[in-house]
Amino acid sequence: MTAGYRIVENARLDARNTFGVAARAPMLVEVTDTAALPELFGYAMLRDGPVLVLGGGSNLLFAGDPAGAVLALSSQRIEILNEHADVCIVRADAGVGWHDFVLWTLGQGLCGLENLALIPGTVGAAPIQNIGAYGVEVRERIRAVHAFDRRDGGFVRIDAGDCAFAYRDSLFKHDPDRYVVTNVEFALPRTPELRLDYAGIGEELQAMGIDGTPRASQVAEAVIRIRQRKLPDPALLGNAGSFFKNPIVPAGIAETLQYEHPGMPMFRGSSDDTRKLSAAWLIDQCGWKGHRDGDAGVSAEHALVLVNHGQATGLQLLDLARRIAASVQARFGIAIEPEPRIIGATW
Repeated sequence: MTAGYRIVENARLDARNTFGVAARAPMLVEVTDTAALPELFGYAMLRDGPVLVLGGGSNLLFAGDPAGAVLALSSQRIEILNEHADVCIVRADAGVGWHDFVLWTLGQGLCGLENLALIPGTVGAAPIQNIGAYGVEVRERIRAVHAFDRRDGGFVRIDAGDCAFAYRDSLFKHDPDRYVVTNVEFALPRTPELRLDYAGIGEELQAMGIDGTPRASQVAEAVIRIRQRKLPDPALLGNAGSFFKNPIVPAGIAETLQYEHPGMPMFRGSSDDTRKLSAAWLIDQCGWKGHRDGDAGVSAEHALVLVNHGQATGLQLLDLARRIAASVQARFGIAIEPEPRIIGATW
């Protein structure tokens, strides 16, 4: 162990991705202190070659081995930077588990992340994907993202407004070889601004016997219960959560589809003239829920979730995903795209 990092050559990555598929990296660099990044990126293999920054491995699919080094940040600091009358500024290191961080904020009496409970992955991955669930996106609570800029060789602080956040998208996703996210600042209120009108949260709270206005921790508990029912545990069945993004289409196209397919769910998109469709509904209508080809399959509980029943390869899972997308395109004329980053192949 060199100060701040450890290097492992020819490292297995099976246990570092939630699909559990086999993959190897020519070099794995485990970073415990981000102050070591300038030194590390002075090495030729990291400076000149491709580098994959790996968090919890919950938002990628290894369809092949990574071509270059893999970097894993493991620092675990969480600190309150300052506190105003109604908002607390919190900074968390990239290596902190996302769900652990959500629970920490709730334990501090802070609100705003309760709808994002039980999402797998790390704090560092959250802004890259602009993770979201149950009517909330993480960009709503991010104040700034701190990163190491590989191009300029220094550390930068990027305000949330400059992160180009969009639906499951960000500046960091568009330029994955430039920035290494080191920590994230959040602005979290102490007074709840609860979102309860999405995907059965209200019904779950009622089932929990909660009347009136719930606490943020109770909303998180409701979200956890819903997710545990709908999504398989990666520790038991390899998966990366929702594999496909919900497509956003012009309102006219969505309304025509809804007329042709009564019962099709439809929500407001990124603007008044767009609509978000349910990828899960589209896939389910094509008959994929519970489908299985060898060890590559689709969850029987949720059509968005591809699963590895044991020994599926990344290429087998990718082939299944492509066939699912092709069937949705053929039946509805709608293109669906993967959420996870695909390593070793193209979509």
